[in-house]
Parts: sequence; C-alpha cells; structure tokens
Amino acid sequence: MSRTNTAPARPRAAAGGGANRWVVLVVLCVSLLLVALDATILHVAVPSLTEDLRPGSTELLWIVDAYPLICASLLILFGTLGDRVGRRRVLLLGYALFGVASAVAALATEPSVLIAARALLGVGGAMIMPATLSILRAVFPDRRERATAIGVWTAVAAIGAATGPVLGGFLVEHYWWGSVFLINIPLMALILPLGRRLLPESRGAADGPWDVLGALMAAAGVLGCVLGVKRAGAGEPLLALPTAGPLLLGAALLVLFVRRQKRRPHPLIDTGLFARPAFTTSVGCIVLAMLALVGLELIAVQYLQLVLGLSPLETGLRLLPLTFAAMAAGATGSYTLRRIGPRRMVGWGFVLTAGAVLLLVLMGEHDRPLLLTVGFVLLGFGLQTTLFSAYESMLSEAPPRSAGGAAAIGETSYQLGAGMGIALLGSVMNAAYAPGLRGVPGVPEEAGRAAANSLGEAYKVAEQLGGTAGGALHQAARQSFVSGLHVTLCVSAALLLAGAVMALRLPRVMECPVDPGGPGEAERPEAAGVRAVPDGPPRSTERVGKAGSPGAAEPRVPATREAIEPAGSGGRPAH
Repeated sequence: MSRTNTAPARPRAAAGGGANRWVVLVVLCVSLLLVALDATILHVAVPSLTEDLRPGSTELLWIVDAYPLICASLLILFGTLGDRVGRRRVLLLGYALFGVASAVAALATEPSVLIAARALLGVGGAMIMPATLSILRAVFPDRRERATAIGVWTAVAAIGAATGPVLGGFLVEHYWWGSVFLINIPLMALILPLGRRLLPESRGAADGPWDVLGALMAAAGVLGCVLGVKRAGAGEPLLALPTAGPLLLGAALLVLFVRRQKRRPHPLIDTGLFARPAFTTSVGCIVLAMLALVGLELIAVQYLQLVLGLSPLETGLRLLPLTFAAMAAGATGSYTLRRIGPRRMVGWGFVLTAGAVLLLVLMGEHDRPLLLTVGFVLLGFGLQTTLFSAYESMLSEAPPRSAGGAAAIGETSYQLGAGMGIALLGSVMNAAYAPGLRGVPGVPEEAGRAAANSLGEAYKVAEQLGGTAGGALHQAARQSFVSGLHVTLCVSAALLLAGAVMALRLPRVMECPVDPGGPGEAERPEAAGVRAVPDGPPRSTERVGKAGSPGAAEPRVPATREAIEPAGSGGRPAH
C-alpha cells in the first residue's frame, strides 16, 4: 500500500475510465457481498443463539443492532479519513478487522462478548462501505456508466442478502449459530489479496488538517440519536433519562458538528450538498426505505420460524423470492431510470412496496405460500427500485471532489435507517403484542409479563407451565403476534407512502451530460500520490496538485447544470 513513483498502468486505467474500471467494480461488489452477508446471515440464527446464550431482551436487541449502529456512527469518520490517507488503504484495513471480529463472534460464549464482536464488525463495516462507494464514483465519472455500475452493485448486494439467510439457515441446522460468522473468514482470504492487487488508490479533497474533533462529534451524535431511538424501541418511556438523554445529546452534537463544518475552511463534509433538494430528498428516501425493509425482514423471520414453525433453512428459502426480485430491480435499474426518471422511479417504487406490505396483512396463523411469495416479490422489487434510484441520484448530485463525504452521508443514512427500522417497527410490534397476553386464564401475572417480552419467550413460559394454562398462553401469544404484525405492516405502509410524497422533490428526468474532463483532479492517481506515465498530450497546461490548493488545477467536473446543481429543483441492497 506504499506510494510509488513508477508508472503502473493499472491505477491509470481504473481511475481514468479504462477497461479496468469493470474489474474494479467486481472487487467492489465482492466487498459489498461481504458486508451484505453479515447484515442478514444472523437473522435466521437469532432463535438458536437465544436458546444457547440466553440473552435478555435488551441484550438481544444489542446483538442485532450493535453492528448497524456502530457502523452508522463511524461512517463519516472513516469516510473522511479515507480522503486523507487513501480509500484503498482504509478498505483493506477494514477487511482485516472484519475477519478478526468474525472469529471473536463465532467463539463467543457470553452475550457481552458477542455484542462487543458485533460492534467491532461495525467498525470494520464503517471502514469498508464509504470507500467502496467513493471509489465507484471516481472510476465511473460518466453518469450512464455509473448507473449501470450501481445496478450491478446493488444486484450483487441482493445476492448477498439472499445468500445470507439461506447459508445461515444451512449452517445453523448442520453446525451451530457461531458458524454464521466463520463464513466471513474464507471470503476475507479471497478479497484481501484481490483488493491489494487490483484496487486503485484514490483520495478526495484532502486540503487542510483532518478535523478529528469534528469526526468524533459526528460519531457521538449519530450514536446518541440511534441509541435513544433503540431504547424507546425496547419499551422505555421516551421522556425517561436513559432515552431522552442520548437523543438530546446526540442531536446537540450533530447541530454543533454542522455549525463547526460551516465555519471551517476545509470541512469534513460539504454541508452545501444539503442545500440541493435532490440530494437531501435522496438521503431521506434511503432512510425510509431501509427503515421499512430491515424492520420488516426481522419480523418476517420471526413469523416464519415461530408462527409457521419453519426451520432456519426453510426460512431462508422462503425469503429468496424477495431477494431475487431485488436482484432483477438492480439489474434493470439503469434502463428504467433513463426511461422514467428519478422522480417516478423512486415514487412508484415506494407505492409498489406499500401495496406489497398491505397485501401481507392477509397473513395469518396458517401458512399461505402463494400469498407470501407474491408479497415478497413485490416488496423486494419495489424497495430495490427505490434504493437504486435514490443512491444514483445522491451520488450524481455530488461532484467528484466530494465523493467521499457523499458516500459517508449515504451509507450513514442507510445504516441509520436500518437501525431505526429495527427499533421503531420493533417498538410498534411490542406495543401491539404485549396487551394480548394480559389476563390469560390460569397464567400467573409474573409468567404473563415474561411472555410479553417476545414470542420465543412466551413459548418457553408456556412449555414450563404445561397443561391447560400453557396451551392457552401458547395460543394467545400466537394470536397476539399475528395481530401485532398486522399493525406493524400498516405503520410501515404509511411510512412508505410518505416516502412516495417526498420523492416529488426529485428531478423528473435523468440528464446525462458528457464529462469532458474525466474524473476530478482529486480523484486522479496523480493527486493520490501515484504518478502515472502520460498516455498522450496533456489536456491543459495547468499544474497538477491537490484539488483546491493554491496553484492547483480545479477539479474537472461536468460543466452542465445536472452534475453540479439539482436538475429542476440525483442503490443499495435490500438487507
């Protein structure tokens, strides 16, 4: 990873838009596959994990939430660090950390150790995610090609989401729950040498010192906000100190962070991006889409296993239609976006998803395979359509010199939406589920309170009680869970329709200007510390230097309004 003064053709081709950019895309897709696997593979292992480690309800939430929440809080820190020290370098370090954390998680014997390992996985994920997006933005300066690349990228993410539950179900049935983490290690053995050999090094606009204090403020602010939401989702009163304290502190830190960035001559994040309606709307749509997807996926896994009685492997197979539909949406996203434009694509994606969610309200205590398959297909296609177009619009609104910051913002919104989805929809589910277990005939009050924690806990209490009381509690818990699921689906549909209204702020059409200057100066290998051999006469007599520095060439970005200003006011995988 050291700099070189020789002239390797590989970085020049990749960053300059040559044929090697598609090889770079393959490596980035494998990187995304790694993160996508870890985001979904644990879901089908939750019942087995709960039986073995016996975590409390709060510990179980942390086991599931620690990865996305820690990852979300550190994305800005590592995204901007990559701009300074090199995105490839941060990416490779993230791979190594991911492998170590996976080994620790697989061997955990206590809930606290598993939570710590999941948090460490979140740190590794925060190093990987923004680097992949910013490198993709750098090597695909043309919007048409970038849309195709994002389509391939999101389709691979959908493959990871599909492989996660199926592979997790297979491993849990034949081995033990810790084996779902060991799958990361052989994948790491593949991606580390590939990344070191093939990925080009690149840097963003790295003028001035890195604002360490600002990065820590952003991390603490995001973590505080999400922690408060998670506590509220666990059933704690919103105005209680453990809930309101982190929320208020996190919000205050984020406000101070934004004010600090506005005052600094070389900010970590270009806050001017949020003045562009298309960029802000795209970020909001990503949050809403992930909020609906991850929360519903976790609840769906519990429904399939605990209500319908399916095995972990059968559960993974039932979720395949959702992910195959998402793959199809990603593969056709570039064509669809050119045909109907960002506004319609995001808006109709939300509407289609809301319709699928309302269709799933017909689910009951008995298995209806055809209904579930149709609902999952519509859900996967609609959400991936929305995510694809929102991500493409967001990246296209950001100039190349701000790619790292834009990627960090996009991935923060993605992870924030995922964490908030589990907390918010889980809170709605718990609020609708618990009342149905009060006053069950023959069930002691203390046993009823324990059963109200979760459906899995209710089954254990019912088994301990036995007899008529145990049977009554078992049946009441199933009915309450299904009723709570219906309420949660209706709330999710309302949020999705709100996203469709939000999408009206996006541009009507996808304008594709030609990028006359190729990638921005800050994205070229020369600016990253790698001097490439010229392959032709220079385009200009401007001296090459760090973008924005005195005497340096200004970043060459498209001169048309589409790539710099909102056009008329620009995807990530289903997980």
